[in-house]
Amino acid sequence: MDNLLSIITFIPLVAAAILAVVQRGAGEAADRNAKWLALTATTATFLVSLFVLGGFDKSNTGFQFVEDHTWMLGLHYKLGVDGISILFVMLTTFLMPLVIASAWDVNTRVKEYMIAFLVLEGLMIGVFVALDMVLFYIFFEAGLIPMFLIIGIWGGKDRIYASFKFFLYTLLGSLLMLVAMVTMFAIAGTTDIPTLINEVRFASDTFTVMGISVVGGLQTMLFLAFFASFAVKMPMWPVHTWLPDAHVQAPTAGSVVLAAILLKMGGYGFLRFSLPMFPVGAEVMGNFILWMSAIAIVYTSLVALVQSDMKKLIAYSSVAHMGYVTMGIFAVNQQGLDGAIFQMLSHGFISGALFLAVGVIYDRMHTREIDAYGGLVNRMPVYALLFLFFTMSNVGLPGTSGFVGEFLTIMGAFQANTWVALVAATGVILSAAYALWLYRRVVFGDLIKESLKAITDMTSREKWIFAPLVVMTLLLGVYPRLVTDIIGPSVAKIVTDYNEAIAAAPIGAAVAETAAH
Repeated sequence: MDNLLSIITFIPLVAAAILAVVQRGAGEAADRNAKWLALTATTATFLVSLFVLGGFDKSNTGFQFVEDHTWMLGLHYKLGVDGISILFVMLTTFLMPLVIASAWDVNTRVKEYMIAFLVLEGLMIGVFVALDMVLFYIFFEAGLIPMFLIIGIWGGKDRIYASFKFFLYTLLGSLLMLVAMVTMFAIAGTTDIPTLINEVRFASDTFTVMGISVVGGLQTMLFLAFFASFAVKMPMWPVHTWLPDAHVQAPTAGSVVLAAILLKMGGYGFLRFSLPMFPVGAEVMGNFILWMSAIAIVYTSLVALVQSDMKKLIAYSSVAHMGYVTMGIFAVNQQGLDGAIFQMLSHGFISGALFLAVGVIYDRMHTREIDAYGGLVNRMPVYALLFLFFTMSNVGLPGTSGFVGEFLTIMGAFQANTWVALVAATGVILSAAYALWLYRRVVFGDLIKESLKAITDMTSREKWIFAPLVVMTLLLGVYPRLVTDIIGPSVAKIVTDYNEAIAAAPIGAAVAETAAH
């Protein structure tokens, strides 16, 4: 029980190694064995993660299930979870068996396909449990490789362009973070994340670079370096353009993982590094980021309104919803941070389901063009019902998890900046516009297209994949304390430490004045 985090990190990686080394041959039997091994490994990972959740102490704001071993060159293999990271681990392990099940019809390079997703799961879990800065960076960057291959090998006709754009955007964004990490190690002499959060406070005195005064000093510079990486990863406007291309070209399972889990690494990075380690830098840049978030919500919602490709529309919707996340995070209050985390978890279920819904009809018709559909309710009533449920959840219908996250983030933003909250609230109206427009064009109307008259409703396998997503979306919508009770103490600690650090900053008045403008 002392190594549960290592076990859930390495179960999928070991399964991938078994597939790569042990399984030989080709054919239907080999493909079927690869799928079953991947499904078994991801399910086992989820079951083991339940022991972590069951043994987690919600009242403890520190890191739990900590593993610390000397690794190499003085670095440590250190893992642990707190009230924030444990839920992202659970989101990952919960979704991956569904992702594998959704890829059951894949028949091209099946073994390699399953290996890519198994490796990706292990690396994503590693990001959320790493408590050493170098280990975090390795997991964070290594996750690019399997997703690059998933898009580049099993994607659409422009998959090479999309995969390289995804890889270069995210890699280049992370180079500044690497420089910042080296700087932090040179100053603090440690790469231990808990130590950097609780015991190290980097200088925040204003200094001048090329005649420009840097308010917040080194903290602002380090904050911006990390911000460059996490903003691209989320992605934030205006560095979001890689995401729609990646989603459109990725296979359905790849889009689900990308939207539901990979995007959350940026938000998690803000919570793990930016706020606790560089509070003065976050305060200096906070108001600017709040306005960036509000613009992202409105702008990408308007762009979604004019899309003709279903996947691209949902991709822009994801960027808009991540705008609520960054808005809640940089409001830096209990409601805002609670809402941001809740929104990320909720978006994982809802956006994953929406991309799966697109995949259901794409598998039958091999097109994602909205104009190719219409009147599906006449042939696919179960599909129409599920698609409506997740469309309304995405809009933020009360009673679903989508409402709770949006409501809390707007409430938190209202306390920080009333005008930002007002602008962001218009995104709720715009999301209803593009989501209902999509649903109306695809599902309602007369069934007049000959190609659709033989289309079949969802299979039993497809229904079973959607069932857990429906349950979680409803459960979190009517009983959000399942999340807020776990994250509450950790969030409260972040807010308290942040406010104390700002109050103690040697340039507190200058920081407050800069943030106000």
